[in-house]
Amino acid sequence: MNFFLTDIPERTQKPRTHGLTMVMDKGMSLREVEDVLETNGSYIDIVKLGWATSYFFPKLQEKISLYKAAGIPVYFGGTLFEAFLIRNQFEDYLRLLDKYDISYAEVSDGSLEMPHDKKCEYIHSLSKRATVLSEVGSKDAEKIIPPYKWIKLMQAELEAGAWKVIGEAREGGNVGLFRSSGEVREGLVEEILTQVPFERIIWEAPQKSQQVWFIKLLGSNVNLGNIAPHEVIPLETIRVGLRGDTFDFFIKKKSI
Repeated sequence: MNFFLTDIPERTQKPRTHGLTMVMDKGMSLREVEDVLETNGSYIDIVKLGWATSYFFPKLQEKISLYKAAGIPVYFGGTLFEAFLIRNQFEDYLRLLDKYDISYAEVSDGSLEMPHDKKCEYIHSLSKRATVLSEVGSKDAEKIIPPYKWIKLMQAELEAGAWKVIGEAREGGNVGLFRSSGEVREGLVEEILTQVPFERIIWEAPQKSQQVWFIKLLGSNVNLGNIAPHEVIPLETIRVGLRGDTFDFFIKKKSI
């Protein structure tokens, strides 16, 4: 840090198991990636190449190499996994991971219907060759999953071999964990936390108000995902009480 302040909550250090910041890359250029890594790389833990944007990016290997050189794991979005699956191309998906030497994989079923035991089979299979993140929740705003089912799905996917489970919110933060307005489904989150350790969950929280809510609930070292690349340092300030939203949240003895 550039200077000293008291009452700054301790952040876990990279490579960390919790307190993760997962960034979504929606098609940044190589130059943009270089700029983001120069200023934000120390605070980024994982990068997701959003949904199936990697299908179109013209210099995909070069981009992946940039992240790897910075010591940041990168993986393909869950929608791409589903796109291979619905076309009966799972073996091709495995070859894709090998081609780009990708050691992380996301398993999701937010866009297609899949028996849950089959999803767990894919998680188990992939966990033998990659670090698996499994996404729980639907991208359909009209589909409301009750809390007990979220818990059941998350527990089963962790048991199947997922390193972390991801709470679905989409890029906009307006489905799954959140209402269409972006408001957190507080009762849902609190009920999930009665059964699933917070360290094992990455909460997709692209909106600042959502990030603030989770940090106030679970502290500086909550796992947050779908963070915009240029919002990483702003998020760090929220995590340690150096932005108005959490300004005095971590202060032990206030004075004026």
